Amino acid sequence: MTTPSAPPIIVWFRDDLRLSDHPALHAAAKSGAPVICLYVLDDGAGRAPGGAVRWWLAQSLRALGADIATRGGSLILRKGPAAKVISEVARESTAVAVYWNAIAQAAHQAVERRLEAALTKLGVESRSFPGDLLVPPSTIRNKEGRGLRVFTPFWRRVLSLGDPPKPLPAPKELRPGPKLASDALESWKLEPTKPDWAGGLRERRTPGEAAARARLRNFLKHAARFYVGDRDRPDREGTSGLSPHLRFGELSPRQVWHAARFAAAENPAIGSGVEKFLSELGWREFCRHLLHDHPDLATKNLQANFDDFPWKDDKRALTAWQRGLTGYPIVDAGLRELWHTGVMHNRVRMVVASFLVKHLLIDWRDGESWFWDTLVDADAGSNPANWQWVAGCGADAAPYFRVFNPTLQGEKFDPDGTYVRRWVPELKDVPAKLIHQPWQAAPIELASAGVTLGKTYPLPIVDHARGRERALAAYTKIRKG
Repeated sequence: MTTPSAPPIIVWFRDDLRLSDHPALHAAAKSGAPVICLYVLDDGAGRAPGGAVRWWLAQSLRALGADIATRGGSLILRKGPAAKVISEVARESTAVAVYWNAIAQAAHQAVERRLEAALTKLGVESRSFPGDLLVPPSTIRNKEGRGLRVFTPFWRRVLSLGDPPKPLPAPKELRPGPKLASDALESWKLEPTKPDWAGGLRERRTPGEAAARARLRNFLKHAARFYVGDRDRPDREGTSGLSPHLRFGELSPRQVWHAARFAAAENPAIGSGVEKFLSELGWREFCRHLLHDHPDLATKNLQANFDDFPWKDDKRALTAWQRGLTGYPIVDAGLRELWHTGVMHNRVRMVVASFLVKHLLIDWRDGESWFWDTLVDADAGSNPANWQWVAGCGADAAPYFRVFNPTLQGEKFDPDGTYVRRWVPELKDVPAKLIHQPWQAAPIELASAGVTLGKTYPLPIVDHARGRERALAAYTKIRKG
């Protein structure tokens, strides 16, 4: 190892795998000191990531490393408890300071406190910067000092604060730090090999900051104008597809905000689409604020009266749901899309989740856990908050009596059956009027489509009307209790 003439600054990367609008990196580069870009794989910091997230992480780190190299730096990879590893790197490199972007989540804040204590003992400065949210949770409080649990007043408060700070530019160059040992990314075994189930993810998604920015530009140029109507249509490319990029911080929320506002100012025709799109960014923010106030969001009902809900332990039904074999085409299409691509259309997520917790009366935590392992955008705030919302036990919860009819949802949002035909190919020749309820088809219609219910495609594992009645009875009981 060779030590440069000036002591370096370590920039600790986490869920902020980008160079633009990276406050910690910006400050370190601006100081003129050599910069050590460091990523630490700390399996003990927060909730262990699922398989799909680990796959995306590997690709994103490769992209980040390449971007850093173009500016004269290098990305150092280390594995282990973050506070211990970063302290070791600080000693090795004789670093004068460690900078990072704060994450307003209890588990990450605990790691930050341990790191600050360790660095203080070494006489190394530590600085954290806001970079994960539009506004800090401390800004949005009620009169009792608690966070808001209803989205509309929450978002109204965020909007009243005006535009967030403008995004920071990426550094044009980075003074290289000392040569340090780095783990080989492949040694972390983040990507599946035997079997390699990530083919569908590679086919549909490109991780990294450059891809994230290109996707945002493309959305604002082509899809934002139709977003209000098309966002609910899984048979169309009507959503932004930015959620995994935001999950890994390849884009910051304020980059998205300012790009959207600028696009709407340039083209007023997309104004309503941009407003709706930004409210979805606001929902992400809302979920993150909830997680800040409720670190056990993935395991504990926000509404305590749900603690006695009569969930069913039905492993056979859960497995059928996970594999997309429920007999309801829109549900099965969503779950198969998820398995193949690591994403699921947002409208379909609601239908799929409602089916599990209401038609099957299976605990929302089982569904949340499955999504956590299979979604590339599995977010510690959004994933459990959305599942609790559907189940009716969370913040701003959906009315308990709202039980999505999967047949009607399919007919409304996938009217020609395009989405179902893509992901449930055994039904591709069923007429559009029957594709969302093949059990209503005449035998001759099924035969001509090559479908044998119960063999080539399952019969519904639960009758909708019976499932709805059972759910309402269970929900009514706990509400009275």
